[in-house]
Amino acid sequence: MLKRVFDFSLALVLFSMLFGVLLIVWIISVIATRSNGLFLQKRIGQYGKLFTILKFRTMRLVSVSDTKSEVVIPMISAFFRKYKLDELPQLLNILFGQMSFVGPRPDIPGYYDKLVGDERKILELKPGLTSEASIKYSNEEEILKNIPNPEKFNNEVIFPDKIKMNLHYYHNRSFTGDLKVIFNTLLRFC
Repeated sequence: MLKRVFDFSLALVLFSMLFGVLLIVWIISVIATRSNGLFLQKRIGQYGKLFTILKFRTMRLVSVSDTKSEVVIPMISAFFRKYKLDELPQLLNILFGQMSFVGPRPDIPGYYDKLVGDERKILELKPGLTSEASIKYSNEEEILKNIPNPEKFNNEVIFPDKIKMNLHYYHNRSFTGDLKVIFNTLLRFC
């Protein structure tokens, strides 16, 4: 209960303080991606229940021929992604009780919902805005970009390591531990 009160209170304060920044980033996202500026996607939440994660859109689909399109990340969007500004709408996910500040990053269906045995304990946790695993793999896109078979590498190396780290968090979580993860996240991205 203390964690929920902390999450709600901090998210409310941050949302209020950063409302102007959120509005500016949203407007820039609308212009840069030529869309509504929002990215909504179903993710696996606590107890394996689906919820809609909120992010600012950072990619734009560009037609390169009559039959082919490619994804482009505008320069400003790359900046948003690098400093995780595209993740700021998740403050609303925290306010709605779908996420926490600290916990396993919510993944698309096909990963956490397929865990078995002791690993399923991860699903008892609310997904988080940050975690030790998300700090360690904050440059995951860059890592995977240089791998010949990125999906295989993710499935065989990165995802199992995230499971291990998230299970460690499950068995050792504490309020002071959460504060340490938040502090380390700020150090990493600020």
